[in-house]
Amino acid sequence: MRHACGVVDGLIVSKSVVIPQAELMWKFSRSSGPGGQSVNTTDSKAQLVFDVVNSRGLSEYLRARALIRLESKLVDGCVVISASEQRSQLQNRRAAEQRLVEVLQEATAPPPRARRPTRPTKASAERRIKEKKGRGRTKALRGSTNKDVE
Repeated sequence: MRHACGVVDGLIVSKSVVIPQAELMWKFSRSSGPGGQSVNTTDSKAQLVFDVVNSRGLSEYLRARALIRLESKLVDGCVVISASEQRSQLQNRRAAEQRLVEVLQEATAPPPRARRPTRPTKASAERRIKEKKGRGRTKALRGSTNKDVE
């Protein structure tokens, strides 16, 4: 959502896709690993939950594309991103948001162009045959004591 002053209130995935902050659900918990004296008192691990199925930030065809591509990563129609690398909750939140953006960009990207089949060049075919003959010669020399190989 854009405000009058041009500020965006949401997560920018692409020029046409902005996920409203209201659709992002956060969960915080204690992070495992090092953290010094504050390790047992701060909830620095951030979990970002985004409901792909019910999102209004994605158009119908982008949602369908994302659901197909994210099928193995979805939990009840939601993408769950966890971040606990940093000691700061704010840094972990930013890391989780960045990962969600990357996941959604990949999931909503247009399919790659179909490969146009081409024939190998005459020179590349000759190089391939020459390399195959060389490998065959090397292998033939390995096993036998007969040196009659060309």
